[in-house]
Order: sequence, then structure tokens, then C-alpha cells
Amino acid sequence: MIGAVWLLASGPANAQVNIRRAPAATETHLGKLRQLTNEGTQAEAYFSRDGRWITFQSTRGDHPCDLQFVMRPNGTDLRRVSSAGGKTTCGWFLEDGRRLFFGSTHAQGDACPQRPDPSKGYVWGLDPFDMYTVGSDGTDLRRITNYGVYTAEGVLSPNGKRIVFTSLKDGDLEIYTMNVDGTDVRRLTNIAGYDGGPWWSPDGKQIVYRSYHPTDPKELQDYQDLLAQRIVRPSKMEIWVMNADGSDQRQITHLGGANFGPSWTPDGKQIIFSSNYKNPRGANFDIYIVSLDGTGLTQITSDEGFDGFPMFSPDGKKLIWGSGRNATGERDVNLFIADWRK
Repeated sequence: MIGAVWLLASGPANAQVNIRRAPAATETHLGKLRQLTNEGTQAEAYFSRDGRWITFQSTRGDHPCDLQFVMRPNGTDLRRVSSAGGKTTCGWFLEDGRRLFFGSTHAQGDACPQRPDPSKGYVWGLDPFDMYTVGSDGTDLRRITNYGVYTAEGVLSPNGKRIVFTSLKDGDLEIYTMNVDGTDVRRLTNIAGYDGGPWWSPDGKQIVYRSYHPTDPKELQDYQDLLAQRIVRPSKMEIWVMNADGSDQRQITHLGGANFGPSWTPDGKQIIFSSNYKNPRGANFDIYIVSLDGTGLTQITSDEGFDGFPMFSPDGKKLIWGSGRNATGERDVNLFIADWRK
């Protein structure tokens, strides 16, 4: 998913797992906090439907960019499921838990995609991901899209039949749905600008996502010029919601800064997401919850670094996310899980 590398860097492989930590005194919604990885870059940890596994992307070992892994929610039984080359992102288990899907660039070569020119400022690269499914043991890799441009950010529908995802295949960053085998692709968004990070509501009737729709001609031209170079500047994004068929698209937040990585509370009445709106130029992202009418904004994390990519466990009792807290390296991000207190 775009945003998985907001000021992240690689590091050594994990030395310990399941380390007990204490949440900050202000983090009253979090209890029994545990750190699941230790050192390096981990992001986008998402539960299988039965809650027995998580899949996530990680930079570790000799490969200098993210590959896809699975492990138990206590940090054990770790194994790589993607190929050993290219770069991966945005893994998700299929309904039966025996297979999962993710985006990968390995069809373009084993090397990591080239990073954007730093002279462009802070930008995200739109790497040439296509989507694949694979057995949970890492065997039987199958390609389900073949666009050769950024196609990723997939999330499975609650009924297990469709995937919502983001793609550059039509020349702009838009949101689509498709069957789990890659057929019956339907485009949901059509406004010039970035639409991405989609996530189904628990009942499958709505999709939350992040958007940047520049209306100023100069901003729109800047966005399009960067897009032609396969990069995007992520500093302005708000949270939106639409119906599962793409109708009734509406903006939820008006915070400023970068608001991203949205998902849902288990009851489907609120959205949980990450934001740096208190200091839009800074890297201090925290997790927030907001109601569907934009009211009731509540801060969940309060660490001084990065907190993002939150997801509730299927039973709603735990929250998992990526965080820079307790890092041993300057830009390390690890996976944390905590009991959820309403």
C-alpha cells in the first residue's frame, strides 16, 4: 500500500518476538500491549478471517525491500510466502485462510524498484505491482492481474467473493473491485486525483478510502506531472466513504495533512485511521477514530513517532498496527498488538 514507507528504513532481522510493553498513560483504549517484531521495517499486518494468522510486509535479511510474510498473532511460526525477488505490498488472506493475495513487482525483475529522485521532495513511488495469490505455505503462486503498473492495496470483501484495490491501469489512481480470480473488474472512482487505500465495511455495503482531489490548476498539474513519472506526493489526503458500488462518495474528514490507512471498528459505525494533521509537515502520525458523519474524533495513540495501519482482530478484542515506538534504529517500525478497551 502506498504509505507503507513513510520515513521507514530497513534493518536487521527480528531478534525477539512477543515483547511485553506498556502503552502510554494517555493511550487509554490500549491494554496488554505486546511488540511482535524487533528491528527493521514491518508494515500492514492484517488478520486472517479466523484470527489465527497475520500477513505483513517486511524488509529483512539481504533483500533491501519488502517481501511478504505470515506469522501467528503472537509472533511465532514466521515464514516468507512471496518470491525472494522484487518488492511486495498489501497482503490479505482469502476466505478459507489457505491462500492469500498481495502485490508484487517480481515479474519486472528480482531487483527492488528504483527509489524516487530525492530532489522531488517527499514522494511515494508508484512501483509496477501486479496482484498474485499464493498458498499460505508459499507454494502455487498465481498471477491475477497483468497491467504492469501500480496495482495493489487489495482487501477482501466480507463475503469472500471480491477484492477492492487501487490501480493506475487507466492513467489515474482509482479504486476498483474484481472477483478473487481477477475477473469482472469494475471501476468505482472517477475524480481526477488520488483515490486509494480502500477497505470494506464489516457488512460489505460501504468502502472507506483516502483521497486527494486537487482543484487548483497548479496543484492538479503538479499531481499529473508527478504521476507521469510514477510518483505521488502524499502530504494532502482526507478520508472518504462510498457505497460498495461506487455511489454516494462523501468526504468524512476535513483535517488537513495526510490522513491514510483507514479501516473500520468492528460494529461498522466508526473509522479508524492514521493522521499527522496536528503537524502536517512532521512524521508524527497517530491513530484516530471518527464517526461516519465526521464527528467524535478520538485520538488512540500518542507516541512521538509513527503509528499507522490499524486493524481490529475478527473478534474485535485486539488492535494490531505498525509503530516506531521502542525502536532500536532511528527509522525502525515494528508490529504491535494490544487488547482493545472501548
